[in-house]
Amino acid sequence: MDRETLSHLIWLIPLLPILGFAVNVFLGRGLPRFFVSVASCGVVLGSAILSWITFFAVRAGGPLVSSSLAWIDVPGTGPEAMLRVFLEHKLLADPLTCVMILVVTNVGFLIHLYSTAYMADDKRYARYFAFLNLFTGFMLILVMGSNLLLMFVGWEGVGLCSYLLIGFWFEKRENAAAGMKAFIVNRVGDFGFTVGLLLLFTYMGHAFGVWTLDFLELSS
Repeated sequence: MDRETLSHLIWLIPLLPILGFAVNVFLGRGLPRFFVSVASCGVVLGSAILSWITFFAVRAGGPLVSSSLAWIDVPGTGPEAMLRVFLEHKLLADPLTCVMILVVTNVGFLIHLYSTAYMADDKRYARYFAFLNLFTGFMLILVMGSNLLLMFVGWEGVGLCSYLLIGFWFEKRENAAAGMKAFIVNRVGDFGFTVGLLLLFTYMGHAFGVWTLDFLELSS
């Protein structure tokens, strides 16, 4: 696979688990558990295979940057416009990122596989795998985001999924309390993250005229 094609495909690494989440949320309750297991484990396995391909491509030819993904396309916002900083996002695959995505996808696949037996008798089987797929997807966005804002999206998603998974058996008061504790602690981290992000953005803009949150631009 050539590097240009791979640069378009690396978005699939986080998006495949998120697709698994969508399947389990909308169709999971009506599917046999075998199909829920195959879908949930399969999307993470697919991400793991793409992660290995990306790892060897980066090892052979250097870092990869994905094609741009604009959440909202606003007419009249050129590539240098400040608004574009908050709307356009890419994924970065450098040596450190590749190590992290291999850990997340390979260990994540084993966790999914183990969970098929551990959760076999649970009445909310599909919901559990939906949360686990979503956690994996947001973790991959967290480590692959090419800028601080996309990294923040991943951070928020991981915090949400931690709350959902820790408090999954919410019928027990201690589980619900532990989930709420995790949620509150993450919100404290969110505040520090947000303040640091805004200070860095403002400082770089006023001091160097570079209105950016992109890691490569910030380090240059």
